[in-house]
Order: sequence, then C-alpha cells, then structure tokens
Amino acid sequence: MEIYKFKMRLLSDTTFGRGDGVAGLVDQEVEHDVNGFPYLRGRTLKGLLSEECDNVISVLGESSSRWQVTAENLFGVSGSTLGTTSKMHVSDAYLPGKLREAVGLQLKQEEYRERNNSGYVKKLTEFDVLSSLTTIRRQTAIDTVSGVPVKTSLRTSRVIVRDLCFTAELFFEDKPTQDMLALLALGALALRRVGSGRNRGRGFVCCTLHNFQGVDVTQKHFRDFEQGV
Repeated sequence: MEIYKFKMRLLSDTTFGRGDGVAGLVDQEVEHDVNGFPYLRGRTLKGLLSEECDNVISVLGESSSRWQVTAENLFGVSGSTLGTTSKMHVSDAYLPGKLREAVGLQLKQEEYRERNNSGYVKKLTEFDVLSSLTTIRRQTAIDTVSGVPVKTSLRTSRVIVRDLCFTAELFFEDKPTQDMLALLALGALALRRVGSGRNRGRGFVCCTLHNFQGVDVTQKHFRDFEQGV
C-alpha cells in the first residue's frame, strides 16, 4: 500500500457544513468530532477533487479520453463494480494529529476528575475546543428596492477560522500511475473553494499534494500533466 497526503490550508473562513444547526445558537453547524475538532469528510473531499478534474477534462481536446480513463480509475464511476471501483481511498481531513491527541488526553482527564469529584468544574470542554477554532457569522437578505433587511432572513453560521491546515491521507492498494498522480496534482491546484457559502466569499483554500515523507510534489506531478496535454 502507498500513502500520499493531501493538505488544505484555509485562506478564508470556511464552513464544512453538516446539514443542521443548533437550536438557539446557529442555523448551520460545522462538521466536528466528539472532541470539538472540525474536519472535512473524505467522501466530500474526494467528490470535490473529482468535480474539479472533470471540469478540466471536459475542455481538453484529443487527450481528453486518456485523462477520462485516468479519472475513472482514480475516483471510480457511478454504479461501480469490483472491476471499476476507485483505486484511491480518501480519509477524513483533520487538523494535526499531535494537537488532537494532546487535547483529547486533556479532555479525558477533565472528564475523569468530574466523574470522581462531584464539586469539580471542567476547565476544558469539547465546546471550548470548537469555539477556539471557529466563530459565528451572521448574514441577512437585503431588499433591492428599499435597501433594508428582509424580515426573518437573518441566518447564523459557524465558520472555521482562516489559516488552519487540514490533512487527509490518500491510500492506494497498488502503486499509483504517473497519470493518476498528475491528475491529483491538477485537482489540488484547481480546488480553490470548499464548503458551504463557497460562492459567497467563504471557503477559499490552497491545496497541495505530498508524498509519505511530507515532501510537496504538487508542481512535480503537475508538470507531467502539462506534458501529457
């Protein structure tokens, strides 16, 4: 098995929406784990990469069939069978593991102290973790004629603050071909917006592809794509 890493740095506030909210707090909550750390589901990330690659392949000329086959091998096709399933598995994209381990240990210690001391008040909770990495944004619709806010249009969303870096692992049962890595590099460079509100100024990201040693190989493999078209 070969493993590559996909890194995504947030250049603007971003919402990895989970499809629901919290009554009385936010209309749209971000996806987060039991310790309060935001993350992006691997299935969602894979779909975003596939979409960006398809967009580029659709405008290629004679070489489009070559890269379409590569995309199908890399991402799979609808109604896949054993012979047409994806050659790549994408993990969820998380914040650095050492950070999550350290905070997770602290949360367990706080839970243990609370459980064994009825008067103990936790110094750190999962909500504290989530609040430290996110903030609340509010927006409302404006009437184009009167220029005043439309009644009942106020919406609140939690957003992940910019400059955080998320990492997902890309697993290959067999060694990926040069074309697969070239297409992944293309997808990394093409993927610039993610999450809810990406068409309204949120979710601006910078993505890179790394080998298992952590070396950035995005430009190296993208040059292979350039030569292939």
